[in-house]
Amino acid sequence: MRAFRSLAGQLMLWITATITLLWLLAVAFGAFVMHDEFGEIFDSALQETAERLVPLVADDLLRRSDLTTPRRVEAMRAPSEEEYLTYQVRDATGRVLLHSHTAVADPFDAPLKVGFWQSATGRIYTAATEDGEIFVQVKDSAAERREATVEGSLALLLPVLLIVPVTIAAVWFVVRRVLAPVETLRAAIGEKDGGNLAAIEAADLPLELRPILRSVNLLLARLRAVLAAEREFTSNSAHELRTPIAGALAQTQLLLAELREAPVRARAQQVEASLQKLTRLTEKLLQLARAEAGIGVTETTFDLADVVGVVVTDFQRASDDAGRIRLRNDLAGPSLREGTADAFAIVLRNLVENALLHGQAGEPVDIALTPAGNLTIRNAAPPMSEAELSAVRKRFSRGRTAAPGSGLGLSIADRLLAQMRASLVLTSPVPGQADGFQAEIVFPAAAG
Repeated sequence: MRAFRSLAGQLMLWITATITLLWLLAVAFGAFVMHDEFGEIFDSALQETAERLVPLVADDLLRRSDLTTPRRVEAMRAPSEEEYLTYQVRDATGRVLLHSHTAVADPFDAPLKVGFWQSATGRIYTAATEDGEIFVQVKDSAAERREATVEGSLALLLPVLLIVPVTIAAVWFVVRRVLAPVETLRAAIGEKDGGNLAAIEAADLPLELRPILRSVNLLLARLRAVLAAEREFTSNSAHELRTPIAGALAQTQLLLAELREAPVRARAQQVEASLQKLTRLTEKLLQLARAEAGIGVTETTFDLADVVGVVVTDFQRASDDAGRIRLRNDLAGPSLREGTADAFAIVLRNLVENALLHGQAGEPVDIALTPAGNLTIRNAAPPMSEAELSAVRKRFSRGRTAAPGSGLGLSIADRLLAQMRASLVLTSPVPGQADGFQAEIVFPAAAG
């Protein structure tokens, strides 16, 4: 039933049903006309046969004067052959003088009157001699007429039954071709997402679909404007939020350098720790806001190997755990990927930070560019269940860890990768091991 809810299905159903109905009406009309024409042909044959028999029978009877009982005329054909016409010769009193070999001896149920007569069993034509003494009645069976009409109607109907499947196939072909622009437009609209909001070009679109295309392109233009405004707001907000927090942290650190008394210094250190935590949380919230604004939405590409190299180098320079990070590049193909370097750097930094913070202390964090063109990040950790792996993707979910963090890193990475048409696959334990945690970034295909 779902097929007939589609436009193509409904067109096929109604067009095929209409054509089939018209064919059947044509067959019915043809059968009606054929029945009428057959009646005229049979009537003409009856009349012609009777009129030809009259002089022959009259001449034969004049030579015979001994007909006291009906005489049966023997057939000149094989007994197995069917006789379509039967006749009787009667005198003016109605007595049967002669009859064909298959005709009954009893008189036909028709009056002795020149012309046609319709009885319950057939059609009869009566012809007479000029003096009105001899009557010849020729009869054909109603069953024979019905049989001729039925066989003729079947001869008309059978080709129609063969034509209907051909009609269905032809209608399907035509409907698919006519609706091809609709499918093309649907596919073009379906390709639009956060990473592709360009206007749809379709110069050869039918006139009926062009208003829809204009409306879709207008909507896409509005979405592009909204996303651009959100990105600009996020960029400005990032600067406005970072500056006062950084200033407060700097002042607190200067104050710590001047303080000597333990109680006051301890409180200042707590303020410093809170500001540092607020700085990290603010950074993650800004990253999340940028992800929500669609910074990964683009039609450009970036070099995967270059971005990974830059991010790993930054960690090795700034992190106390620089020695734990190990990078291996096994790329076997092009390293260009769809997206922006900025968005992917945010993704990678979050995943590496998680690996360093939540992995076992002192254990290495392995970053690998695989031959398939993907990126894996592995760290030592107790194995996690499927439910836990699903939960850590949610915002502010931190799993079973006491390490500091906001619980936003994986959510941000998930969001940005989706905008770049990539996916984040979390696995625990690491394939081939009894424990460990692996985050794999899977790209759809190389961009160049």
